[in-house]
Amino acid sequence: MSRRDDPCIDPHHHVHSGDAFVAEVERACEARGLRLTPIRAHALRLIADAGRPLKAYELLDRMKATHEGAAPPTVYRALDFLLENGFIHKLASINAFVGCHHPGAAQHAVPFLICDRCHSATELEDAHIVDALDTRARTLGFVPRAQTLEVHGLCAACAPAGAQD
Repeated sequence: MSRRDDPCIDPHHHVHSGDAFVAEVERACEARGLRLTPIRAHALRLIADAGRPLKAYELLDRMKATHEGAAPPTVYRALDFLLENGFIHKLASINAFVGCHHPGAAQHAVPFLICDRCHSATELEDAHIVDALDTRARTLGFVPRAQTLEVHGLCAACAPAGAQD
């Protein structure tokens, strides 16, 4: 495994090309018999293009720029569809959404590093962490249905500035 392939060394910062990401999700929807409506696709593109986790009301404001009739129920229905089908992740601690790096894959647990200064989210995709949590939970008799691990701190770009605070 090269340094580039090691998820502990080369984590995925949540920046996607909106068009490429929507195209990948369209292929996944077609393969699974799902319908990616224009509103859902637009929400997905906005999330991908944001370059950082996006809150629902930020998404609504951005959608209103091109969909005059966009309302909270419209956005929440789109987010529900995208979440349920594994195309986006919800970062519960900051109540925001990011695109999934593998939208065509089966659901999977992903640890995130969230910068408290610039609000970037980095997806670790570290199977060792996911497996350790799952194994420990099962050892305790707990049957996990979903995992979300969010670690807060300062990213590499913000950490030097944080040292001066």
